[in-house]
Amino acid sequence: MTDRPTRQPFILRNPSILAVLAVLAVFTVAVTLLSQAYGSGVIPTSTVKVLGKTLCLALAAVAMDLVWGYLGILSLGQMAFFALGGYLIGQWLMYARTEAIVAASLAGNPIPPTPAELQEGVANQIFGVVGSSDLPPVWSFAHSLPLQLLLVVAVPGLLAMVFGWLAFRSRVNGVYLSILTQAMTLALALWLFQNDSGFRGNNGLSGLQNIPGLDGVDQARLSVWFLWASALALGLAYVLAAWLVSGKFGSVVRAIRDDETRVRFLGYPVEGFKLVVFTLAAMITAVAGALYYPQAGIINPAELMPIASIYLAVWVAIGGRGRLYGAIIGAVVVSLLSSWFTGGRAPSIHLPGYTVNWVDWWQVALGVSFVLVTLFAPKGIAGIVDRLGGIMPPRRPGRDPGPDQGALQEQEAKA
Repeated sequence: MTDRPTRQPFILRNPSILAVLAVLAVFTVAVTLLSQAYGSGVIPTSTVKVLGKTLCLALAAVAMDLVWGYLGILSLGQMAFFALGGYLIGQWLMYARTEAIVAASLAGNPIPPTPAELQEGVANQIFGVVGSSDLPPVWSFAHSLPLQLLLVVAVPGLLAMVFGWLAFRSRVNGVYLSILTQAMTLALALWLFQNDSGFRGNNGLSGLQNIPGLDGVDQARLSVWFLWASALALGLAYVLAAWLVSGKFGSVVRAIRDDETRVRFLGYPVEGFKLVVFTLAAMITAVAGALYYPQAGIINPAELMPIASIYLAVWVAIGGRGRLYGAIIGAVVVSLLSSWFTGGRAPSIHLPGYTVNWVDWWQVALGVSFVLVTLFAPKGIAGIVDRLGGIMPPRRPGRDPGPDQGALQEQEAKA
């Protein structure tokens, strides 16, 4: 009797998980030990915040790679979910902080303020800038942190589910689906720009770096705490995404990417698989936004304009589409370079009759890099890492997949 082969554990079948988690842990510990709050102070607080925000962008890039790299949908609306997560956590941050300020100002009154008077004072403080004194219905749960945290994942997830269900059941694919996601993002941004949207219009939400209840904690320690939270979220999301795409579910998702018609012919509910991945990616992206904007301190509708989602796609393409660690590499490398170039720290290049100022030319350089990677290194930076590490594409022996030579197994083996 022949023994059945023992299936390798999930972690051993995905060595990139251990590598990513190890690098993430070493990075987090090193930044902590070099920070002003818990270490030598070599890394200033502003840099710690930049690094924490970079981890959040890497988290959004992992979600983007799930949708684009594995499912084959170029979503140009991912940053809409990112901004929604920021707005929803920003509601609680502004409300709780303003409530404490209003309560302190009314504490000297002979008669303690009623809850209605307290809420009216909060509404005046928050929405006076847009000429309103009423608390909009969308702020009904802003007083409760647990409810707002639930909404952080529920609202973007519901939006993605409704949008995906309408688009996928109509068999919208390719560039038309990308245009639809971009239109959704633009419509949401234009609505948020209006003063009567309930989110303070163009002013957005500000002062988010001041965490209610932690007034005695300085920004140096808060920045490190958010760095820890961002690293933890990135590690957990990476494990979840790797588990999702490594099993049978992931095989079906990649098959949909390669030949959706054939998968549908085989009897798989293609729309259901698309909807699960699209909704999950939206929820992960929203969590990234909820961690990002308390570190940034402010959010306004400009943050979710379609160009932001295009940047996210560029990061994933440069890092290596279809490789989760490639998405992280692309987001980290490009976002840190962007901070360096646009922050005025990059030296200008003096040419005869003209000076190249990187603040003005960085986006041009990024666009050229995207074109070069697409033409000459379609596997991105991750492909270079694979070659240096001796990682070869997986061998998938088997019978020919059909009359279309290389349609499934062979193309996937080269991906």
